Amino acid sequence: MLPIGRLMAEHRLIERMIEILKIEIKNIENIHDFHPNFIDNTVDFIKTYADQTHHGKEEDILFRELQKKDISKDHKKIMNELIEEHIFGRRTTGELIEAKIKYVKGDISAMENIINKIRVLIEFYPKHIEKEDKHFFIPVMDYFTEDEQDVMNKEFQEFDRKMIHKKYDKLVTTWEDERAIKKKQKPDWIVYV
Repeated sequence: MLPIGRLMAEHRLIERMIEILKIEIKNIENIHDFHPNFIDNTVDFIKTYADQTHHGKEEDILFRELQKKDISKDHKKIMNELIEEHIFGRRTTGELIEAKIKYVKGDISAMENIINKIRVLIEFYPKHIEKEDKHFFIPVMDYFTEDEQDVMNKEFQEFDRKMIHKKYDKLVTTWEDERAIKKKQKPDWIVYV
């Protein structure tokens, strides 16, 4: 399998989540309220799956390896656009979190910002995915030999294998920091997983 096969399969799950958001935004607009857990779970999906897991493989592995190649100006331009789009997605997700917190604390005016940020994500992801799937992933595979693609596939697998550990290590570390608990585990323990 080409390394991009894994990335494109991940796109399908992100698209499924976008369809859920489309339905949920209509419900939110109709009743002008939402369940905070839905926003928390949406943010968790976007931050952990779409950004850290999916975009992480793109940026930390695929783009890194492309930087070593003599790629065309067009592909370089698209890659830079994709990086900027990833940053945009992170920023929008952060703004959604802030709006939800304000709303939960009683700022009813934050509802409009919640609706807006969800709508932005609904519009953003399909266009971003189309750019990657149809205009970038397939052509850039030509820069890699079959052996290089195999190495990339193995690195993708290793990246995914450690992701769940990173997520929960971050959660526990945050809770430890909030409670001033001394850490008992070395910070590089994930390397050994």
